[in-house]
Amino acid sequence: MPEPQSYTIEEIASLLKVSKLTVYDLVKKGKLPAFRVGRQMRITADDLKRYIAGQKGEASTVSPAVSRPTETAFRPIIISGQDMALDLLGVHLEKGGPYQSLRTYTSSLNGLIALYKGQCDIVSVHLFDGQTGEYNRPYVEKLLTGHAYIMVNLMRRPIGFYVQKGNPRGIQTWSDLGRSDVVIVNREKGAGVRVLLDEQLRLHGLSPSAIRGYEREETSHLSVASAVAAGLADVGIGTEKVARMAGVEFIPLMKEQYDVVMLRTRENEPLIAAVLNVLRSDSFRTELEALGGYDVSQTGQIIAERG
Repeated sequence: MPEPQSYTIEEIASLLKVSKLTVYDLVKKGKLPAFRVGRQMRITADDLKRYIAGQKGEASTVSPAVSRPTETAFRPIIISGQDMALDLLGVHLEKGGPYQSLRTYTSSLNGLIALYKGQCDIVSVHLFDGQTGEYNRPYVEKLLTGHAYIMVNLMRRPIGFYVQKGNPRGIQTWSDLGRSDVVIVNREKGAGVRVLLDEQLRLHGLSPSAIRGYEREETSHLSVASAVAAGLADVGIGTEKVARMAGVEFIPLMKEQYDVVMLRTRENEPLIAAVLNVLRSDSFRTELEALGGYDVSQTGQIIAERG
């Protein structure tokens, strides 16, 4: 079988046995030249061989890379988070400048850690702090210690319980999760919804060990809602939009603040300006609102900055 001439980001990650985020970081730093076919980033087999040879300290037997304008005409930027609003942000950034967006679907906490390490350019956060009742700022201030940054609102969205049609268990409040007849399905550690649940359990004096189903983890709102729809759990937590997609009932609890964070560096100033221009544009807000389930009244507002 002939060797492929190029690989996708996912294939490179599998071959090197690393995460997609690591491959994105190599692309961002220019260590793995990439080109785009439609919406897909690809890396040639020869460039992969050169990278591997370089890591081994060997001289590459592959011919020197030919200059490919499509590989150097853009700046790859890594956008971290799961909401489709981030895909829309990436599309608008690509229209208005020399950017090509790479998407990684990392949780809020892990995304902030990646930003701290310089592995991402734009990170989404929706982290509730029970001590202050505030979203995001307390976490960003602590995790980005020593870094200048800017945090801007992307949107707000309803967050609540997923329950089966008719809500047979009569679940309405956080305290109901502690009942012996209620089984939950949880999100993975580091996810914004997981942080929200843990903070609410603490505020309501509930121990995670007393919550049935607490140890069962899913990695997206849709998989949580699907587990509830299938009767594998009585309740999960997520967004209203996904409840409609999965065919479960939604019990609203609060409005979640969903922000994006960028490091404030000299190199990033044009990117920050581009992001602000997109978020404050009528076209972006109109398209985002049309997706349904988003409050754009604060979109583009600077929530916090340092440096």
